[in-house]
Amino acid sequence: MTKTFRVIDTGVRHCRAQIAFDQALIETHKAGQIPDTVRFLQFPPSVLVGRHQAISHELNLNACRAAGVGIGRRITGGGALYLDEGQFGWELIFHKNTLGITSLGDLAREICEAAAAGLSKLGVDVRYRPRNDLEVDGRKIGGTGGFFDGDTIFYQGTTLVEMDGAKMASLLNIPAAKLAKRGQSSGAQRVVTLKELFDGAPPPVGEVQQAMLEGFAEKLGISPEWGAITPAEEAAARSLFDSEIGQDEFVYEIDDQKNSPGVLTGSHTGQGGTITAYLRLEGANQDRIREVLITGDFFVTPPKTIYNLEAALRGVAVADVAQATEDFFTNANVGLLTAAPADFAEAVLNAASTGELVPA
Repeated sequence: MTKTFRVIDTGVRHCRAQIAFDQALIETHKAGQIPDTVRFLQFPPSVLVGRHQAISHELNLNACRAAGVGIGRRITGGGALYLDEGQFGWELIFHKNTLGITSLGDLAREICEAAAAGLSKLGVDVRYRPRNDLEVDGRKIGGTGGFFDGDTIFYQGTTLVEMDGAKMASLLNIPAAKLAKRGQSSGAQRVVTLKELFDGAPPPVGEVQQAMLEGFAEKLGISPEWGAITPAEEAAARSLFDSEIGQDEFVYEIDDQKNSPGVLTGSHTGQGGTITAYLRLEGANQDRIREVLITGDFFVTPPKTIYNLEAALRGVAVADVAQATEDFFTNANVGLLTAAPADFAEAVLNAASTGELVPA
């Protein structure tokens, strides 16, 4: 049986307002106030970090402030983004039983392949690149990510219609190693836009959206129907903006602590990217974890998983970190898309054994 999805477009809003609306969609869907939904959205010039990223490590904050762009933190994992009116976002919010997919990895593949099929209707060959990108000839035209929150699934992505590559490169701190891995020297080389693919004349955004809806319909077996934004969603979004997501405390709460007194820093790079751990030790032999902060562009579901892992590692002997991390993920009933339990343990152990310590 085909499942109906309401389709809405919230237009251009400040980046923090758009993210607050993300969370509002989740909360109103969990409460049964809205149906399964596809949402389109756009941003004024903005930079966004992933939910678990250290903000000053990912963004050139001085350049961002000088350029007057919005600065926000997503509720999903993944890497830092520059967005403006030249791109648009898309999201699916639905009950886990709607598509019958219980694995985050399987969900990412199915939705990305549906999005790629839709964009390919425009006449370009868009492919899904595991684990969560859309590409044309090896260049990224869109990124995606999502998570489960109870029985509600939230999955989002971007589509690049056009982009100021030089501006993006000036605002984001893109590691040289990440570029070298793909044989590129700048962030602009990593991406491709519909404007470039269509020789300077990309299809109108409405046409691109319609193509994506057709891809979702055909590949996911859903029936998208345009509908209205509800007062409950708008009210929830305003409340979330005012209380948390729109505030600096939320946006800047996770930052690079490598220069903080008494903090050891270590990283581990695996298939899912680089995970960094900031660590304070205690005990007569400095062999037990006092506190740990874990950052990176990984995806886990639900997002609170990392905070729970940090709490679970407090008081654990360094020698027991690998086993404690494995036990945590075994018992936590969470999903991992781009990293494994051992990757998190390795980052913590690298901080404990080889990290640089700033004297207290």
